Amino acid sequence: LIYTYCGIVLVAINPYEQLPIYGEDIINAYSGQNMGDMDPHIFAVAEEAYKQMARDERNQSIIVSGESGAGKTVSAKYAMRYFATVSGSASEANVEEKVLASNPIMESIGNAKTTRNDNSSRFGKYIEIGFDKKYRIIGANMRTYLLEKSRVVFQAEDERNYHILYQLCASKHLPEFKELRLGHAQNFNYTNFGGSPVIEGIDDAKELINTRHACTLLGINESHQMGIFRVLAAVLHLGNVTIKANDRDAENCFIPPKTEHLIIFCELLGIDYEQMAHWLCHRKIITGSETYIKPMPKIQAINARDALAKHIYASVFNWIVHHVNRALRATVKQHSFIGVLDIYGFETFEINSFEQFCINYANEKLQQQFNMHVFKLEQEEYMKEQIPWTLIDFYDNQPCINLIEAKLGILDLLDEECKMPKGSDDTWAQKLYNTHLNKCALFRKPRMSNRAFIIQHFADQVEYQCEGFLEKNKDTVYEEQITVLKASKLPLLAELFQEEKQVSSPTDGRPPFARATVKSAKPRALQPSKEHKKSVGHQFRNSLHLLMETLNATTPHYVRCIKPNDDKFAFTFDPKRAVQQLRACGVLETIRISAAGFPSRWTYQEFFNRYRVLMKQKDVLNDKKLTCKNVLEKLIKDQDKYQFGKTKIFFRAGQVAYLEKLRADKLRVACIRIQKTIRSWLQRKKYLRMRSAAITIQRYVRGYQARCYAQFLRMTRAAILIQKYQRMYAARQRFLRFRSATIVIQSFIRGFRGRRLYKAILREQKATILQKHMRGWMARSKYRRTHHAIIYLQCCYRRMMAKRELKKLKIEARSVEHYKTLNIGMENKILQLQCKVNHQTKEMKSLLEKLVNLESTYTNETDKLRTEVDRLRVNEGSAKVSNNKITSLMEEIAILRKELVETQGQKKRLEESADKYKAETDVVVSQLKEQNALLKSEKDDLNLRIQVQAKEITESMEKQNEEETKQLQVDLNDERSRYQSLLNEFCKLEERYDNLKEEMSLASITKPGHRRTDSTHSSNESEYTYNSLLSSEPGESEDVTRRTEEYPEQKGALDMSLFLKLQKSVAKLEMEKQALQDELDGKEEQALRSKKEAEDQQLQARSTELEYESLKRQELESENKKLKNELNELHRALTDKSAPQATAPGSPAYKVLLDHMNAATEELEVRKEEVLILRSQLVSQKEAVVCKETMTEPILFLEDVRKMKDQGEITQAFVGLKETNRPSQDCQLLNEDGELWIVYEGLKQTNRLLESQLQGQKKVYENELEILRGEVQNLKEEINRQQQLLAQNLQLPPEARIEASLQHEITRLTNENLYYEELYADDPMKYQYYRISLYKRIIDLMEQLEKQDKTVRKLKKQLKVFAKKIGELEVGQTENVSPAQLADEPIRPVNIPRKEKDFQGMLEYKKDDELKLIKNLILELKPRGVAVNLIPGLPAYILFMCVRHADYINDDQRVRSLLTSTINGIKKILKKRSDDFEIVSFWLSNTSRFLHCLKQYSGEEAFMKHNTPRQNDHCLRNFDLAEYRQVISDLAIQIYQQLTKVLENALQPMIVSGMLEHETIQGVSGLKPTGLRKRTSSVADEGTYTLDSIVRQLNNFHSIMCQHGMDPELIKQIVKQMFYIIGSVTLNNLLLRKDMCSWSKGMQIRYNVSQLEEWLRDKNLQTSGAKETLEPLIQAAQLLQVKKKTDEDAEAICSMCNAITTAQIVKVLNLYTPVNEFEERVTASFIRTIQVRLQNRKDSPQLLMDAKHIFPVTFPFNPSSLALESIQIPGSMNLGFLLRV
Repeated sequence: LIYTYCGIVLVAINPYEQLPIYGEDIINAYSGQNMGDMDPHIFAVAEEAYKQMARDERNQSIIVSGESGAGKTVSAKYAMRYFATVSGSASEANVEEKVLASNPIMESIGNAKTTRNDNSSRFGKYIEIGFDKKYRIIGANMRTYLLEKSRVVFQAEDERNYHILYQLCASKHLPEFKELRLGHAQNFNYTNFGGSPVIEGIDDAKELINTRHACTLLGINESHQMGIFRVLAAVLHLGNVTIKANDRDAENCFIPPKTEHLIIFCELLGIDYEQMAHWLCHRKIITGSETYIKPMPKIQAINARDALAKHIYASVFNWIVHHVNRALRATVKQHSFIGVLDIYGFETFEINSFEQFCINYANEKLQQQFNMHVFKLEQEEYMKEQIPWTLIDFYDNQPCINLIEAKLGILDLLDEECKMPKGSDDTWAQKLYNTHLNKCALFRKPRMSNRAFIIQHFADQVEYQCEGFLEKNKDTVYEEQITVLKASKLPLLAELFQEEKQVSSPTDGRPPFARATVKSAKPRALQPSKEHKKSVGHQFRNSLHLLMETLNATTPHYVRCIKPNDDKFAFTFDPKRAVQQLRACGVLETIRISAAGFPSRWTYQEFFNRYRVLMKQKDVLNDKKLTCKNVLEKLIKDQDKYQFGKTKIFFRAGQVAYLEKLRADKLRVACIRIQKTIRSWLQRKKYLRMRSAAITIQRYVRGYQARCYAQFLRMTRAAILIQKYQRMYAARQRFLRFRSATIVIQSFIRGFRGRRLYKAILREQKATILQKHMRGWMARSKYRRTHHAIIYLQCCYRRMMAKRELKKLKIEARSVEHYKTLNIGMENKILQLQCKVNHQTKEMKSLLEKLVNLESTYTNETDKLRTEVDRLRVNEGSAKVSNNKITSLMEEIAILRKELVETQGQKKRLEESADKYKAETDVVVSQLKEQNALLKSEKDDLNLRIQVQAKEITESMEKQNEEETKQLQVDLNDERSRYQSLLNEFCKLEERYDNLKEEMSLASITKPGHRRTDSTHSSNESEYTYNSLLSSEPGESEDVTRRTEEYPEQKGALDMSLFLKLQKSVAKLEMEKQALQDELDGKEEQALRSKKEAEDQQLQARSTELEYESLKRQELESENKKLKNELNELHRALTDKSAPQATAPGSPAYKVLLDHMNAATEELEVRKEEVLILRSQLVSQKEAVVCKETMTEPILFLEDVRKMKDQGEITQAFVGLKETNRPSQDCQLLNEDGELWIVYEGLKQTNRLLESQLQGQKKVYENELEILRGEVQNLKEEINRQQQLLAQNLQLPPEARIEASLQHEITRLTNENLYYEELYADDPMKYQYYRISLYKRIIDLMEQLEKQDKTVRKLKKQLKVFAKKIGELEVGQTENVSPAQLADEPIRPVNIPRKEKDFQGMLEYKKDDELKLIKNLILELKPRGVAVNLIPGLPAYILFMCVRHADYINDDQRVRSLLTSTINGIKKILKKRSDDFEIVSFWLSNTSRFLHCLKQYSGEEAFMKHNTPRQNDHCLRNFDLAEYRQVISDLAIQIYQQLTKVLENALQPMIVSGMLEHETIQGVSGLKPTGLRKRTSSVADEGTYTLDSIVRQLNNFHSIMCQHGMDPELIKQIVKQMFYIIGSVTLNNLLLRKDMCSWSKGMQIRYNVSQLEEWLRDKNLQTSGAKETLEPLIQAAQLLQVKKKTDEDAEAICSMCNAITTAQIVKVLNLYTPVNEFEERVTASFIRTIQVRLQNRKDSPQLLMDAKHIFPVTFPFNPSSLALESIQIPGSMNLGFLLRV
């Protein structure tokens, strides 16, 4: 698939994918085969080298070459694997496994990811695999060349450092790596330059396991491995050491004290921290008599740090190579070897430096060797042997090699310049120009540069930048730093830097040039050896010469690796690119010479010795040459396939393989004959031995079988006898057992049947009894269940009816009319009760009148009887006369006496019954009283328990919900802050990328041509270019900007790709954020469910309590009814006319009955009162459960309990109602039954409620009146402004009046919206009402506008008709007019009316006008004019309308181009004017508005809720811009962070002076604290900032943001960030200044903070959270003012200061300084007490607040009500090329 032969060269194409063609079966298939018999393969080349080594006994070499990423390392690896598999090892040490194990080690420490290859070798290596006489592997040796040390400290974009560093970071979780204190690779500078720390499909942690296993296999024990890892981890930490420049002296620099990474570096290497920190920033200069220690500038110190890191890594690399060679060293004498050369290919980049020069120089030497072997030596040998040959032309690169390495060549001039005291890259470049320019055709000078040169190599011409050549050629490290490392306690580090370590020879495996020369502080005058003075170039040249000698002494085999494409696409072939590489490698010429030449050759003696087996005895002559000729004529018929030279025989390709085949066939036939004879003899001997053995075995087996048969007969007879007797005995026993068992079974069965019959009879009788009782029980149970179910149904129905009634009452309770109806009902009830009282009094009066009548009748009857007795006495005489009359009278008297006796008995019976009834009523009354008391106590207990339980449940749920909500909010904010910090780092990297791109554009101006990124550009160069960019003049940058604007599409595309990469890289963070949001929603739903369950439980408890109390009330009512009935019966009994004498007034019975009636009446009224109290309590409880207030909607009971204020009001009203319901003496004074007093108290409660409502309404009306007054004032001002604008519009031409009036109207509405948003910020309902009214006004205006448009259309049509008529008339007149009159008349222009369009809110532009659009709308737009005169967010609307049109025409390219250009334009203007608050605020507002437009018109239902139908029609149709929304959201976050930096820069110089130093309250500070020097302010007295300066600055910021139409929520977040900056900077300075820690200064701070809070209230920003950011400063000021003596003071301080840390509290107490004699210092014991009390507090040990902290920002969705079709573009914006659609 990927291999082919081009002559003697194997061409391998990189497939960029793993192929299954390298297994053990493939190796076995190629083993022992000829090269032409199998398909082309790397194994075929390896087998050919192995066979030639064994056949010719000559050392072999496999030279693998090609460009970077062509697959050289993999090809060399497979060749070594073939040798290890085929040859095996000579001992049990498994040398072949060690040879293969060296690959993962060298790849981990020497390979890295580049833009061309994910596993690129950044060093060259030549591995010699040694073999013994039996051609088995006995060892190996490795030589390395030119490790790319600059990659340790710098990597280009999308590249990585060496693999071992990422493997360590990926394995940081291992226990043995804890002490290394590693983190993610992104946390280290040396591994994060390229921005690509991960290779897709590669697990670095698993690779480290393989590396450690290989190290163990090669004899590097665990201690040495951990030592290597410690050194490498120290290199990573060294890269994070920050070196800062001194503010006063730019030539000095310093390392901040206690730098964490430097401490870790020193701990890992066991060196002194102070020494290393000192010598990283200083250097020692020793003259003849004195020694100077000179500080280094920041750039030089950073270069020295990086040089030290490179030197340490190179030393570790050399140490590992040395130990690998020692492990692979052969223990026996080496007979031959095969060398595998894997060296870097030809390289050319955007910027080529010293590394590329050396790499290309090595490739020139290898190409020369290839030419020498293939072309030059080949053709010279043909000439020497006098073979007819036509010379083939080929490219000879000897002139290029002479240019580099000859005398006064480039390397000589470089070494000479390095020896010069003041040598520099510029002087070296001038020497090159003077020496070689115009003298050598291969050397040229670039047209636009004086610091570069061009060399024409064999593959391509390369331009080298001279910058850095001298420094890299010297490769110096300061001796003082090396001295510190030599004193290390780590044994491995001391071994690396021991002084007796000498430069090894190239053959021992250690590269002589990889060791850097240590730059001593004192020049050594007397040192005869010049070995230490050899430069890197000189050493590299010597090592290449030795490599060429080695290769020339071996038989080479060439493998050319080809890259099929530059994009690393699998199985994608670019023919032009492949032909270019083949031509550069000389493969095409190789094909030509292979086709025409004789690649194989033998001397006559060698040919005779090799192929003697093909000759017959008669063919062998004394003359070997003649013998060979005769044999070849017989073997090869075609004489063109070979040629005879003087000393050698030359063969064309394939002929030697043919001869080898003949030789092998001959040897195979001879071997077969020998094998046949030997095998027949061996088989004959084996047969005879087997025959004799079989006869012996048969004899013994037959005798054994006869004896066994006789024994079997005897045993059979005996067994038959035994079986007969045994069977008889078994049968007898079985019969007996069966007989006894049958008898026993019969007896048991008969007994069982009898018992079963008895039990059945007994069970039947008992079942009858059980059925009788069970059926009775079931009937009773059924009756009870039915009875219970009926009762339950009744309860449910009553509860349902009660709920319905309760709902009706709730609905009625929401209106004030209900209270009026209640009052009407109360009045009616009072009247009814009064009528009832009157009726009862009337009944009492009637009863009294009846009693009086009875008394009068009784007296009348008595009088009658008395008169009758008198009359009888008078007539006694006459009675005596008549005896008959007397007797009759006597009889009548006797009858009357009997009746009197009966009446007396009846009276006694009535008295007894009355006494009995009185006792019974007394018992019933006492029982009712007791039950009433119990009910009251139970009700009170239940109320208390319900209140306590509700309070506890509510508090616990509130605490739990608050804690969970806070935790989730903190997690969400942390995720947002991490995401936005990543975005901030990305912005920094993007800025650096832009700077580098500007530098590249500068370079492209001076050096035209194709450029690529520099993969090996050192950190020194990158910093130099970055600083040079920063130090460039503004004019030059503007020129560069103008030039780079010519290529906007490429830049835009690149930026978009970066944005999309960022989006993909933060996808995990988005998923985590979404998961946290889902978790938060789940918690909220869980809280709502728990809240609802608690509410249901509370309602259920309340309902059960209410049901219980209603049952009690029903029982009391029934008892009262019974009492009433009994009283009525007594009353009827009293009024009974059958016993007039017994019921006479004054009689005892009458009095007793009257007393009982009065007592019963009083008891009845008391019961009525209790019933009313119970009813009122039930109603109050239901109202407390159902609704919070009677005038509001019903809310859950738990929410009422949470509102502590409302709960207090309800509790107070309920207690008051209970107190008023209790009977008192006043009640009895007012009325007997007390109902009037209860009604009066209810009316009072109602009146109070109405009064509170009236007061609330009064306040609301007063507020509305103030608002209306303000609106009237604003309207007056608006009228004046409109009059002025009208006067101005009248002066304008008619065409511009309409546009100006519309513009002013839009501006007015925008300002009005901003005003009402601020006005109704605290009351969203009012603001919502205002928005609704505003929408109605807008709709009315739009209707009026449509009407006017219709009118205008009608008028235009009429005008068009009139114009036609006029034209026809003019035509008729012109027919009657002469041509002279027509010539005299002037030509009048005809106004052709246009048809009015129905605009769809889109803007059309040409593709070529996109740059003009971005320029006029973004780059050159002035925010001040837009904010004052135009609609807020007008640029955002214009851009979105352009996007809409591109979406409408379905132009994907235009949408992407416009969005990319917009984003780049905004970034460009913000970068250009990064310190202008107005610009940054303006584009933050417009970017957020643009983002809202993309959401509002995206077509998603979540964003379309507030749209009008017209706006829904304007939604995007063809494209989903969700990815771009994310990119624009990230851009908005970047702008917000930039705005924060501008705010910080503006407020930073004001804060300390205005908040701390300036005395806002004059005379409070008094004297300065004693013992302090006078502190000089950083600002002059006349320029000192005050608090008013800060407030003015805040007002300025706030007004600018409001003018730009920024979202109110975004303004709140910005204000919160500003206040955090003020609070943190003030607190940090307070903690660092002793003169500010006093009581008076605390008062000043408190006053200043109150002024800032007042500013927040004036701007209606109390809810922004800005006040909470000042809480640490407020507590610090309070700490300065409180007492600080006793333990109580300490406890108060600990409870008060919860927003500041323990370290800050202790720091303030230590700094506290008394101003006068009345104050005292804080004692040390008090401070210790504070520390003891706060030791359990878990807070940050950091003393100062992070003033650079930025809160995570959010952009809540804020849809716009503005119609896109109504937007007009003013002419001042120069956007006339936009066409409304």
